[in-house]
Amino acid sequence: MDNPIRAMRIFTRIVEMNSFTRAAQALGMPLLVRTTRALRATPEGDAYYRRCVSITADVDELEASIRGAALRPSGPLRVELPASVAGAIVLPALGEFNARHPDLELMLAMAGRAVDRIGDAIDCSIRLGALPDSSLVARRLGALERVTCASPAYLDRFGVPRTPDELGAHRAVGASHVSGQRPAELEFVVDDAVRKVRLDGIVGVDDEQAYLACGVHGLGLIQPTRVAAQPLIEAGRLREVLPRWQPDALAVSAVYVKRPHVSPGVRAFVDWIAERFVQAVKEHMGLAPVGATGWRPAQEVVAACDRYGGLVAAA
Repeated sequence: MDNPIRAMRIFTRIVEMNSFTRAAQALGMPLLVRTTRALRATPEGDAYYRRCVSITADVDELEASIRGAALRPSGPLRVELPASVAGAIVLPALGEFNARHPDLELMLAMAGRAVDRIGDAIDCSIRLGALPDSSLVARRLGALERVTCASPAYLDRFGVPRTPDELGAHRAVGASHVSGQRPAELEFVVDDAVRKVRLDGIVGVDDEQAYLACGVHGLGLIQPTRVAAQPLIEAGRLREVLPRWQPDALAVSAVYVKRPHVSPGVRAFVDWIAERFVQAVKEHMGLAPVGATGWRPAQEVVAACDRYGGLVAAA
């Protein structure tokens, strides 16, 4: 017999369905006795049948456990995401994620810029801003409110703008860590339309914390997410300007490689972080449609900005 497990299955089915010719032919021995009134197993056939039932049940259980393991998220999962999303959404509830998926080892990389490392070093990435056309799968998670701000020293030097039309003499810090945004460009929602204002700038950065540090050290106007900037505003390191002309909310998306079957780990994380965004909107009013007052302790953000010092070079 080329496939003994299959033969056992056939034999057990034949016994259970009262037909024995194929079983006897396949096994080369009489296992059943047929009379004009009944079909019964020989002593050898009965013993063989009982063992077949036990063995095939074990095989079925083994196959089921393997299928279950293949569908259960496990192993390392490498996720790249902005520090503000990590601090506000992921890290506070990481224990909950681990309890839900104890076999999944989550490795977080704070995203410095919108580069494409997915499929090589990264399994899933959380991106800010508009997404370029690509072969990646994108799932919209929500949006983060942004705020226009600058350091008190910068505003003392260049003045406090009252409308976007008064920005001509001002500087802006370039933000290449936000996908789809040009260097030294500010955005405002005016009459339900997005108005973009290009300004002179002396520096552009590709990192969220460096972007905040540039604002703190007076290098220009910035438009960070409110959850990242609010602790610095509360600490007096930044001042909000142009509150009547809010920047467009910054889209947040999860992106990953398009495959016939999404890995259980990626699916589990994306589903979970989507739930976290919904919950965060309800609890904190910190994501779209309304902004937050910041969830990271102010001292953490201030310390992170101080680590950059006063000179931040473009990467």
